Amino acid sequence: MIEIKKQSLSETFSIYFDQRMFKILLLGSISGFPWVLIGSSLSLWLKEDGLSRSTVGWAGLIFAVYAFNYLWAPLVDRIQIPYLTKKIGHRRGWIILMQLFILSSLGLWSLIDPTENLALVISVGLLIAIASATQDITVDALRIEQIGENEGKSMAAGAAMAVVGWWSGYKLGGVIALFSADYLQSLGIENYWQLTFLILGVLIILMNIGLMFVTEKNSEERIKRQALNDKLISDKLGDNNFFSKFAVWISGTISGPIISFFKKNGFSIALGILGFVFLFKVGEAFLGRMSIIFYKEIGFSKSDIAIYSKTLGWITTVVFTLLGGLFVIRSGVLKAMFLAGIIMAATNILFSVLAWSDKSELLFAIAVIFDDIAAAFATVAFVAFISLLVDRAYTATQYALLASIGTAGRTTLASSSGALVDWLNGNWGLFFILTALMVIPSLLILWSMRKKLKIVDE
Repeated sequence: MIEIKKQSLSETFSIYFDQRMFKILLLGSISGFPWVLIGSSLSLWLKEDGLSRSTVGWAGLIFAVYAFNYLWAPLVDRIQIPYLTKKIGHRRGWIILMQLFILSSLGLWSLIDPTENLALVISVGLLIAIASATQDITVDALRIEQIGENEGKSMAAGAAMAVVGWWSGYKLGGVIALFSADYLQSLGIENYWQLTFLILGVLIILMNIGLMFVTEKNSEERIKRQALNDKLISDKLGDNNFFSKFAVWISGTISGPIISFFKKNGFSIALGILGFVFLFKVGEAFLGRMSIIFYKEIGFSKSDIAIYSKTLGWITTVVFTLLGGLFVIRSGVLKAMFLAGIIMAATNILFSVLAWSDKSELLFAIAVIFDDIAAAFATVAFVAFISLLVDRAYTATQYALLASIGTAGRTTLASSSGALVDWLNGNWGLFFILTALMVIPSLLILWSMRKKLKIVDE
């Protein structure tokens, strides 16, 4: 009998030093950065300009765009950007175009006062969200396509690096935003948030420069597989005229990825996957949407939040995302998903303890650290899980479908987070207990279909 030697921890960890992982790290950063603009920065900007918690919470509905980006993902998979596609590639061309939209939107924000024109502020935020959600479609596709179809372990490592990159972009942007706003405010500058957004625009320019070092694979194989599916549709439609060709293109572009997903998994399991993805991170989203407001209300300054929640949280996130990736590689993605759900629920309860205690920087640091550990572990497991489910003929569309359904749960439901806190009369402790219970339905769904999922972990 031949004995199969199991990899040591150091051998497993060495996968992170694959050159492709550093490219994936940058792609993650590009994807994560816009969230700090329409997330914590926008929330604190509105709050400090005198708007209510409920208004801040409902403003978060702009995140719902991420829940629907799968609707135009098929177009991103197929339509080429004039000039940019030929010069820098199909995927990178789309990313650069969306980055330009985000940069322009920051310029508009720098000219607006939210107390005088809240609708315009939210509208510009919506433009950022649309550009960011569109960018994510092609960022995720480019990230997945860096790894071979049967490289399950590399895909798990790539998921970890993507998460590290996402949080690096999000945390770095948060640190710069908070420290810049705090410093400019201390100088007595009235429009300190507007100037901060211009500073953040510099980061976008630097990320675009870095993107040029990310290679893009030849898309011929993907086009051939799409053409094969188009031919199957064409054979059924018949007549080879303009209208039938257009119908084939529309059908292949829109319905092809969805049909492929249900055909691969089976109808009941496909629905189970969609339900699980929708519900898994709802509790985390409720906590995340209100966390910065909670920190502010219990007496922590913007600098305190920057140090503990952003800087310290980033270090914790990076370390435990990489460790989480190792766990996924060695134990499998399904075990990681169950453990991640349990950890998320447990750490949310720490915030209840913080809410019911006197102001304590130590307890604040502990709660933030453990929350970042849970978020890091859950995110890397989740990204690996849905990355392993996609068909490479429709990488962008299927990943966008799964990711956007996950975002739908986090955004549409969590938009009521501020209203829930108000309904509880500001009882933050009870609010966080409720967020801990929200993960249970998703874990029950995953348990029921665990033996029927078609996932390659090797």
